[in-house]
Order: sequence, then C-alpha cells, then structure tokens
Amino acid sequence: MVMFLGSFAQPSKPSNRSNLMVGIKAEYGLFMSHHLELDIFKSHFPAFEINIEKATFGKKRWETEYAYPLIGLNFWYSGMGGFNDLGAAYAIYPSINFPIVKNDVNSLNFKIGLGVSYMTKKFDRLTNYKNFAIGSHLNIAASLFAEYRLMISKMATITAGAGLTHFSNGSMKTPNYGINLFTASIGISTYLSNPNKLLSKKVLPELYTWEFDGRKYLSFEIASAFAYKDMSEQYGDSFYVFAAFANLMARVSYKSKFGIGMDLTYDGSDKMVLERRNGTFEPNSQITKIGFNIAYEMVMDRVSFLFNLGAYAKALDKSEGDIFQRLTLKYMISNKIFANMVLSAHLGKAEYVGFGLGYQLRFIYKREIQHN
Repeated sequence: MVMFLGSFAQPSKPSNRSNLMVGIKAEYGLFMSHHLELDIFKSHFPAFEINIEKATFGKKRWETEYAYPLIGLNFWYSGMGGFNDLGAAYAIYPSINFPIVKNDVNSLNFKIGLGVSYMTKKFDRLTNYKNFAIGSHLNIAASLFAEYRLMISKMATITAGAGLTHFSNGSMKTPNYGINLFTASIGISTYLSNPNKLLSKKVLPELYTWEFDGRKYLSFEIASAFAYKDMSEQYGDSFYVFAAFANLMARVSYKSKFGIGMDLTYDGSDKMVLERRNGTFEPNSQITKIGFNIAYEMVMDRVSFLFNLGAYAKALDKSEGDIFQRLTLKYMISNKIFANMVLSAHLGKAEYVGFGLGYQLRFIYKREIQHN
C-alpha cells in the first residue's frame, strides 16, 4: 500500500537500465597521409565497431542543456589495410553523442570520443623502420563524427555517419607522426529492453558552485602541465616538457566560454635538436616558447573541453611551424581548483600529452541571476 501511494504521488523516472542500447557498425576508411614517410600506407580498408549507449533523460542539468545526448562506450577494430609494418588497431573509448537537430524520428548528431588504442605493430629501428606513424603499442584514440540517426521502430535505430579517427601516443614515445583516418559508417542499434519516454524537466536540478546561474563573469585561469617524451629510438635519450597556461575567459551561457590565452612551454627535446642542428648551446630561457591563442570552452557540469588555437610569438625551433592547437580535458575539483589533461599538436601531429592542475578566479560584472 505504501509503495502504491509513493508511486502515485510523484511520476517515476526511467531507470538507467531501460535506456541502454547496443549497436554495431560497419565502416570503410581511408588512410590520410600527412607526411611523405606515410605515403606507403595509403589505402582503403574496412573497420568494425560495437557500442553500448545510454540515452540520458535530464537527471543532471547538463543533460537537459545539451538536448539529452547519448553516452556511450565503443569497441573499434581494423586491419588497417593489411600492411605488415602497420599492423592492426584495437580501440576502446567512451563517447558523447550530441543532438544538433532532432525530432521524434530523426536526429543529426555530433559525436566526440576519447580513449585508448592498441596497435599490434610499432616503429623499431631494426625490424620495423618504415613505421614512422606509431612509436608505441599503447596510444590515445580520438574520434570526431557526424551521425544521422533514424528510428525505424520503438526499439531500433539505423545510423549513418562520417568522421575522423586519430591514433597517437602524444610523442611520449617517438617517432610519432600519428595515424589519421577518414571513415564512413552504417549501422543499427537497439534498446536492450522497452525504453521509457525521456523526461524533460520543468524545474532545473540544484545548482552547484561550478555551474552557471546566469551571472555574467570573467574567469582568469592559470594552469600547468607536465609531460614525458621518450625519444630513445631516434636520439638515445628521454626529455621532459613543462607548460604553463593563462586564459581569460568570458562565461556567456551554461554551455560556453570564450576567451584569449597565453602560454609558456619548455621542451627539453627542442634544446637537443637545436644543439645538433646548430652546434651551439642554448640556455633554457631561450628555448622556452611563448604563444598566444584564442579559446573556446564547452562546459558539461564538472567536466569541460577547452580548445585553443594559437601561434608562437617566440620559438627558436620552428621545424613544426608557428601554428599550434591544444585540447584540454578539465575536471573541476572545487569551484576554484581543476585537474587537466592536455594534448598539444601542430597540424595533426601531437607535440605532447601532459597532466597538471589549475586555479581560477571569477570576476562578476552582472549579478542578475536567471531563474528558469
């Protein structure tokens, strides 16, 4: 009797289990050569993916703000064209699939995934000297996909998409040109049990200190990252990278921040390269790179993705060019302190993967709180 009254008093929410889906995809990929040494691997080849996804329903505020995305875990495999020097690739990565345009039957989505991959073959200066793409068996896997989804029944959905997949160890073990693939896919997914209708909340969940309540503010953020580069195969030594970042960001909505940034980067391998090239010793202060950038941050509750695009104003080693890109995964430990994982790259080639901490200060310039 108590259970009956309780269920009658408030509407029930769908359980996580009832919103689980399993899917399979067939893909066909193209190896994208971005260095002359990788032209020997140009080919077309199939790939396969199995994924488990959960349809969100507004349990947390960010799910509502992002139109109820799908959270998934993906298992990916490809023989990579059958090249003995390149080997096969296995990957496992979590993903978030954001609806861009959506109705009851169709949706156009943007899917982003980040995880790990295992490559069966890697560079070896004696036995596999042609594989400049990958220097280690274990690598980072990143995926960016545009996906169309068509619901053909209450239980099943057909998917079709195209996008980019990237494998790299972030230069932790060189050589590491990285592998870039363009793939197209078609697949089907089905719910494991009868799905409950997704809920759209009328009242937002409780706000936490790292969430946006409508007050306009600027945040000044400083952060650091520490990385390790094993270049023993090429140069017989390993090096450390230390980077410091400062960003001035404007919070414009629950989901978005825009800003500008500056960074200082010391890479011990730059010193070695310059000394070998020029035959002169360079002090650490001259090796340190100074860069300026524009920034965009996509916020999801405690987690956010920070994208920086910039250029070096001072850099003695410009062998990779002046332009750089940086992707930072941030996690708010408190309303001021965050942990970060940083991937810095030059036009598709990873420079380093680093880990560190950051601190932010907020300066509120409009105190009107939005009530939704």
